[in-house]
Amino acid sequence: MEIGIDSFAAAPVDKSVSSAQAMAELIDRMAFADQMGLNVFGIGQHYRKDFLDSAPSMILAAAAARTENIILTSAVTVLSSSDPVREFQNYATLDLISQGRAEMVVGRGSFIESFPLFGFRLDDYDELFAEKLELLLQIRDNETVTWKGRFRAQLHKQSVYPRPMQEKLPIWLGVGGTPASFKRAGHLGLPLMVAIIGGETHRFRPLIDAYRKAGAEAGHSPESLKVGIHSLGYVGKTADIAIDTYYPGYAKMFTEIGKERGWPPVTKDRFDDQNSHYGSMIVGNPAEVAEKILRHSEALGGISRFTFQMDAGMNHEQLMSAIELIGKEVIPLVNKA
Repeated sequence: MEIGIDSFAAAPVDKSVSSAQAMAELIDRMAFADQMGLNVFGIGQHYRKDFLDSAPSMILAAAAARTENIILTSAVTVLSSSDPVREFQNYATLDLISQGRAEMVVGRGSFIESFPLFGFRLDDYDELFAEKLELLLQIRDNETVTWKGRFRAQLHKQSVYPRPMQEKLPIWLGVGGTPASFKRAGHLGLPLMVAIIGGETHRFRPLIDAYRKAGAEAGHSPESLKVGIHSLGYVGKTADIAIDTYYPGYAKMFTEIGKERGWPPVTKDRFDDQNSHYGSMIVGNPAEVAEKILRHSEALGGISRFTFQMDAGMNHEQLMSAIELIGKEVIPLVNKA
């Protein structure tokens, strides 16, 4: 199983820390994750004051120059409001810089700021994504493309460069809880990255089964139908340290997001429920975290990748400590099991 981190490049909470310093620290963490043997590091894509990741391929390219082994991926590319041609060029270039370590996780995103920013209508939310995914996959699989759609200028025998180092740039489909999205990924034979940020992980099993069934019916091999999980989590030397470190920033961030979406404020009881035996959150000491990752994998019929979403109001030193524990203790425990 591949284990890594997804970061949204959170803007600094501490006003004494500049955005430039926060970005430098993020790239330091990515380099450190590579040194600690983590398998993958993903950067999200948002268009909000809270985050610094509106251009994730640039952050990943900076990390590529300082890393050797770790997979560098988007998490996710908001394809609905992006240009598939340009995104492919960005990640093909990243693949060349990183010597074949680039991937993309594409999805519709969970925030809407990019739609008015780039002149798209929310009413076209799903149609935009479906059309742009079709074009992206055509460009990935064919050097020269002829294509026509509703939302972008058509292409007629147009070649797209550069081509990546990898023969076929890996593209995962990032999903939340929409059944149609799981079936779409299976039909296309794309690996699936599931964002599970609430509820009980085992309840996603019917959706995972629907993905695998759709993939099999479309003629894709089981080996190509990989499943990954993206979950909120943090690792501390002890469970108490992990919870005391992670909870304040988590509560503040999700209470603020909740004001926009009509969620109630975060409470400690609710946090503890999410971090319980069946809850999706994974916050604890290395042994507890490794055990829960394995339990989630078993509940979903086996997963190929697990990524932590950790940077909720924590400082650089706290995040570096967690990366070290993941590399030195969590990954060996999962591999041994």
